[in-house]
Amino acid sequence: MRFFFAICVTFTFVLSATGQKKLERTLKQLNSGSVPYIYVNELQEKSDKVFLDTRKREEYEISHLKNAIWVGYKDFQEDTIIAKISDKNAPIVVYCSIGVRSEDIGEKLQKAGFTNVENLYGGIFEWKNQGKPVYRNNSETDSVHTFNKQWGKLLNNGIKVYDTKKIH
Repeated sequence: MRFFFAICVTFTFVLSATGQKKLERTLKQLNSGSVPYIYVNELQEKSDKVFLDTRKREEYEISHLKNAIWVGYKDFQEDTIIAKISDKNAPIVVYCSIGVRSEDIGEKLQKAGFTNVENLYGGIFEWKNQGKPVYRNNSETDSVHTFNKQWGKLLNNGIKVYDTKKIH
């Protein structure tokens, strides 16, 4: 029995390390590092940080971080953010699925004068992979929008949702 348990633990570790390497490799290819990363383990449950979700509205509606404000990507409006967050020194964490779109929005916030912007490393996927809760309509859920099966390979924990029409 101990041998079986040891094999299971080892297998789980190898799978998560492989997924982490894929995530790391993907972020190095797609991001410039212009917005500093903040890692899941650096965030406290009760934080003074403002979380901005930079994904599509449909993705946000499937699940998001607690109290996150949806700002979108293509729909992003700088004026809307300035109206909601008047303190340009406020601690802001931007996130998306893995951290690519959020870097772009983080750059826009920096150009708008926000001085304390960080990009959640690995986005909502890494958040969920580390067992942190996500919410839909103020209730905890296990569902995370993964866009397609290729991106879905980076989500190891939770229910992968590809089609938003199936959740309602």
